Order: sequence, then C-alpha cells, then structure tokens
Amino acid sequence: MARGIKDKVAILGMGCARFGERWDKGSSDLMVEAFDEALADAGIDVSQIDAAWLSVAFDAQNIGPSGIPLAMALRLPGVGVTKVENYCASGTDGFRGAVYAVASGAADIALVMGVEKLKDTGYGGLPVRTRGTSWDMMGVTSSAPGNFAQIASAYRAKYGIDPKDLKRAMGHVSVKSHDNGVKNPKAHLRKKIDLDTVLNAPMIADPLGLYDCCGVSDGAACAIVTTPEIARALGKKDLVTVKAIQLSTSNGWEAQSPGWDGTYFHTTRIAAKKAYVEAGVENPAKEISLTEVHDCFSITELVTMEDLFLSEDGQAWKDVLDGRFDADGEIPCQIDGGLKCFGHPIGASGLRMIYENYLQLLGRAGERQRKTPPKLALSHNLGGMPFQNVSAVAIIGLEDA
Repeated sequence: MARGIKDKVAILGMGCARFGERWDKGSSDLMVEAFDEALADAGIDVSQIDAAWLSVAFDAQNIGPSGIPLAMALRLPGVGVTKVENYCASGTDGFRGAVYAVASGAADIALVMGVEKLKDTGYGGLPVRTRGTSWDMMGVTSSAPGNFAQIASAYRAKYGIDPKDLKRAMGHVSVKSHDNGVKNPKAHLRKKIDLDTVLNAPMIADPLGLYDCCGVSDGAACAIVTTPEIARALGKKDLVTVKAIQLSTSNGWEAQSPGWDGTYFHTTRIAAKKAYVEAGVENPAKEISLTEVHDCFSITELVTMEDLFLSEDGQAWKDVLDGRFDADGEIPCQIDGGLKCFGHPIGASGLRMIYENYLQLLGRAGERQRKTPPKLALSHNLGGMPFQNVSAVAIIGLEDA
C-alpha cells in the first residue's frame, strides 16, 4: 500500500523571475533569472544537481520538444532532464517528478523549472494550434472564457443566487487580487481597482467581464529539492517540507455522462481528498493556513474554495464577500496577486504558487507577509476546460507542522 511522501522531501531553495511582458528576455534568460535565485537560496553548486524537470505547456512557441534548452541555459552537468507538459498543471506536475525522484532515492538533489514565453506570440489570449481531433475539439472550437462562464451560470442557477450578488462576489475576487498584487514587486499587474470598475467593465463572456479574466504573461519559476537529512547537513534550519502532492486527470466523465452539473471541478475534489489524506489533514478549513489556487477566472477561484472543502457547497460566494479569503482573512487566497495579477506563464504558474507559499512559511514575503505565520500552505492548479481537465494539489509546511 502506498504510504505517501509526507516529510520525505524538503525544499532546499526556490526562485522566481519577474512576471510580465518581458520583451527583452528569451526563455533562457527567464530560466537563468529564476535559477540564480534558487541556487543562491539552496546554497549549493550546480554540480550537485542529480536530475532535472522542465515544465512548459506551449512548447512550440518558446522551448521545443525536449528538455535540452534547460540543460543548455543552466549549463547542467550532463544530468537527465525530463520535459513535462500537462496543461496549466505542468509546473506542479514537474515539481511532483522532482519530489518523487528524491523521495524514492533516485536522486539526492533534484531541480524543477517552469517557464513560458507567451507575449512573443503577439496573440491576446493563449496561442491556438492544432494537435489532432481531440485538441481541436477542446482548444479550438470553444474559448476558455466561454467555457468557464458556463460554470458561473450553472453555479448561479443551482444555488438560486441573485446574478448581482454573484457578480459582486466575483468582483471581490478580482479586487482582492489587485490589492495583493500591488505589494508584489515581481507581479505583472500592480494597480488597485475598485468594485465599480469590475462591474462596469466590458463583457467577455457573460457573466465574465474583463477584470474577471487573468492575462497572459512571460515568466519562470524554479525549485530545488532534497531530503531533510541532506538539507540539515547543508546547514539548513526551519525546513519547509512537502506534505502531499496529488494529481487527478479527467477520464471524460464530466463531458460524457449526466452526473456532472457544471458547478464544480470533479478532478479538484479527487486530488484534494487524496492530498489531505497524504498530508494527514482531517479538517482542511481549520488546518490549511494559506492557499494559492488556479484563478484563471474569478469564478474558478470561487468554486475552487468549495472543491478544496474550504467552503460549504453553495456558500463560497458568501465567504468571499465576508472577506474570509482576503489577505487579512481566515484563509488568505492569492496573497501574491494570483494568476490574475502575478501573471500566468502557464508552465511556471504551479511553481510560482509554491514559491509564494514557501516564502510565507519562512517569513520572507516582505510587505505581503502574513502577520500570523502559516503552518500548512496549499497550492492548486486546474488545466484544460471545465468538462475535461487535470487538477493538481500540493501541500507544503514547516517540518514539524
């Protein structure tokens, strides 16, 4: 029987490039920017890295079909590089590979890098390309805002929510992220907005307006992991360890059966339940101190609170309006600005979330540091469309948490 990876792996160091419109930098430059910070944080030499993972979603735009660009950019010492592509969950999935390698004893020190260079495509949304019939059906004949807007409509109908109340809750999600992004020097969007601005913005896909949608960014994030024993031997104290990583992939049930009502993300609930068991979390609403979730759209963050069992079904919109997930709330969400304002370079997003949680756990988040230090921090990715997707949940915390 699987026993899980709780506390078998420690994060030795992390780094993150500044997200945004990085016209003057290529993918290699962004990877080096994130890696230099992670390597300095880890306090090791590049020659000590045994294995590496590279996560990127739109390889045709910026990387290519292999992990060679990572090895070349960082001058890795001939180690194996595994390229991971799993929609918006790519970064967390790459982290999972590195963590599993260390937990299994296959590597003493492993690296994972997530990167995406999207602005160079010249396209306002995510790049469009064909990959055969399945990709055409999911990514070309429908739009992301259109698909996620249906989640909002279904949620509103199921729970009998006044459309104005749901718009206010979604607007609060966006305002919160902008407030938090102002305090983050690496964030793409650093400008406060008010609720009226959100409510009166141009409509993208009813009920999602302009400010309900995250933008497109360039960026990279990096993690170096090892065993707690090696970390301590290297002089590390106050270790941040991995408590759980779980991934759930849709088998088509949502799109092919009448059982799914379109108000939640089935894979997120599966991944969350497994992650809580692995981490030994019995009451997530009381034990999780901080969250970074996949707020590609404001409604996605809202329903994810229910999928992670941090709100009761049909109640997340009220919890949002009550400020439960604000920076000074009971369970802060997107304290760094989230996908909405930190940015969403796809392959890097999962690692960026873990990076923020890592800084908060160590008390190194600067102006946005949570006054009460978190004990357990959760990050969540959702890749694909509502009716067919992959979800990833990672929980990290101080070693004794």
